[in-house]
Amino acid sequence: MPVSRIRSTVAAGAAGVVAVLAATLIGLPPARAATGDGSPTDANIAFVGRWDRSDSSAYVPNWAGAYLRTGFTGTTVKLRQRRTIDLYYSIDGADFRYLTNVSGTVNLTPNPLPAGNHTLVVSYRVVAGSYAGDAVFQGLALDTGARTLPAVVRPRLIEFVGDSITLGTTSSRTALTTYGWLTGEQLGTEHTQLGYGGGCLVATADGCVSVASQFLRTGYAANSPAWDFSRYQADAVVINLGTNDRSHGVSGADFQNQYATFIRTVRGKYPRAAIFALRTFSGRYAAETAAAVTTVTGGGDRNVFYVDTTGWLPADGLSDSVHPNDAGHRAIAARLAPVVAAKLSTTPTPTPTTAPPTTPPVTTAPPTTPPVTTAPPTTAPPVTAPPAGGTGCAVGYAVTGQWQGGFQGEVTIRNTGTAPVDGWTLQWSFTDGQRISQAWNASYTQSGGTVRATNAGWNGAIAPGATTSFGFLADATGANNRPAGFTLNGTACTLS
Repeated sequence: MPVSRIRSTVAAGAAGVVAVLAATLIGLPPARAATGDGSPTDANIAFVGRWDRSDSSAYVPNWAGAYLRTGFTGTTVKLRQRRTIDLYYSIDGADFRYLTNVSGTVNLTPNPLPAGNHTLVVSYRVVAGSYAGDAVFQGLALDTGARTLPAVVRPRLIEFVGDSITLGTTSSRTALTTYGWLTGEQLGTEHTQLGYGGGCLVATADGCVSVASQFLRTGYAANSPAWDFSRYQADAVVINLGTNDRSHGVSGADFQNQYATFIRTVRGKYPRAAIFALRTFSGRYAAETAAAVTTVTGGGDRNVFYVDTTGWLPADGLSDSVHPNDAGHRAIAARLAPVVAAKLSTTPTPTPTTAPPTTPPVTTAPPTTPPVTTAPPTTAPPVTAPPAGGTGCAVGYAVTGQWQGGFQGEVTIRNTGTAPVDGWTLQWSFTDGQRISQAWNASYTQSGGTVRATNAGWNGAIAPGATTSFGFLADATGANNRPAGFTLNGTACTLS
């Protein structure tokens, strides 16, 4: 099931700025090879999540949900792999493709692409359960004369911490079909998942691994090196632990105390992150989880929140007695995304006096909840007049999730002109009968296949060279081709 897409690469003139931003938010190491050569140390490649980069010739993702992204020129791209691995990849925002048991030089473009600029996202299947593939990135092989381009780095990152539920066990594409991946995509953030199948909050005498302890490490192995938290600072951390502790005899009092300790540990590593403690979907240790949050907030940390997930899973949302299926993960993401968005918009400063993070606080507030899903009106609002002076725009359109009968989309608008945009309406036409049912970060109307999306109150201004984005859910019963003919305030835009 296709689950995600990625935005197109930025213009070459912004290469330096984007490379610096990638280094700050994703924790890129200093380039030790020529930027653009496709090697693991290439500064144009962003490694999202916790990658072991101790070997400059081979980078290893240790947790599910880690991925790399970059741009490239030319007509082909190949991965250099050490030994056999399964992986997912997306080129130019297309649906993710799944390759199994590949090794050596892996051609991701058996049919060459049109010459030009392209984007690439790769997510490896990491070792878990009986699967023991070799998730090692040794670089990219490009056409002669081709080079990588700076990755488009989203301005925020959410870290999801948990057990096999957070990892996506039993979902169709593991990490890519989990509530964590889907929530991050819906909110337009980077995202990563740290989890251990069968893991507990509390380490037990009978061998249950403490995910809280492994949170401090680069990977899930007991001997994994300590993680360098200066690599990136999470803007939000979502914790979902407690499903497995009960069967290992952890008492309620011990669970509550250690949960509060873990929250304080997370706070010490991410001083400005919003921290969310989820009620486990089974309801185990719900009261203790809520009490742990109360203990921490009572100590002065106002940026920690208990999230009651009662009723989030639909009746058909489990694949067994514990693990959500694809529908269950989608239902969780639909409820979780507005909760996280609401707190990311305020980000109060917590009390602990630890060192400030490497990322600045966000100063513009997104809406806290998506619009209601009532049917849109059939009449369109007047189109805002384009600004005077040099105008130009580029639009990125991506399907970030798809299922039978529907899909989720993301639209990015870039002001390529010389004049600022002050208020915008973007218009396009669907050709396959798609109908939008809900949107966030924009209001919309649809008449037939024609859609008009208008800025929200907080994102109407787009400076020259800047971008804004919005997302939507839509019905699609057949083909779902990408629309063309985007116009911004009446000005035709290029499709990037």
